[in-house]
Amino acid sequence: MANSQLNSGNPRVDIEYRRKKSAEEMKQQVVSFALMIFLTLIAFAAVAMKGASAWFVVPFILLLAAVQVVFQLYYFMHMKHKGHEAPSMFLYSGLLVGLITILAFTTIIWW
Repeated sequence: MANSQLNSGNPRVDIEYRRKKSAEEMKQQVVSFALMIFLTLIAFAAVAMKGASAWFVVPFILLLAAVQVVFQLYYFMHMKHKGHEAPSMFLYSGLLVGLITILAFTTIIWW
């Protein structure tokens, strides 16, 4: 059913549309890859700084890692496309279970 919306009946128009969409997708992936490399360099620089304390560096690197996970999911694993609702639900529910487990074990240990 999704292909019927993209099919205009004119093969030349369909090929041009697919080429345009593929070019946009590739541009987004290259930009995302460049941003992830930049974030990795920032993480290395944060660790290499002599004056930075561990109380700053560790949460900062975790934040950068979370941003990179979002880039991975939405751009390289194509989770932003239609038809990926079920895998998204499983990923987010697994993340929720993992966070609840970490929170539970943390509270058991600390209190």
